Amino acid sequence: MILESLLKFYQRPEIDYLNFRVASFDLIHRLRDYKRVLLIDGIDANLATAALRIFTLNQANFPPASSVISTHELDLKGLFQLCEKFEVKTRIFIAGIQVADTAFGEGLTPQLQKKLSGITKEISIFIDSKLCATPSREK
Repeated sequence: MILESLLKFYQRPEIDYLNFRVASFDLIHRLRDYKRVLLIDGIDANLATAALRIFTLNQANFPPASSVISTHELDLKGLFQLCEKFEVKTRIFIAGIQVADTAFGEGLTPQLQKKLSGITKEISIFIDSKLCATPSREK
């Protein structure tokens, strides 16, 4: 939903908008094509429901008891480990939105629905300041 909102209200022609739905090894290979990437995903970081936190991949704090922080198959810890293993040089940012329930599903909770436009705007401001300064894709 956030990607669709970005495409509707804040699309920029110089940015590629990709929806991977489920993070997998294909994502790692696609990351190599870019200098900077922003991944948008639901997270479980003990924040208030629908809170947005933007951070770099290596700033992610991984819970000691569990490596799962993302709501998809390849969690952030696994993504970080694979990027290191495959020497991916891409600067990876995560726009993590705190979810109420980490079980896989689609659709927005009422809390997230109320904050959707604000979250989208915050992400758009981040894109302008951090990703659009210079081209993000290698030509």
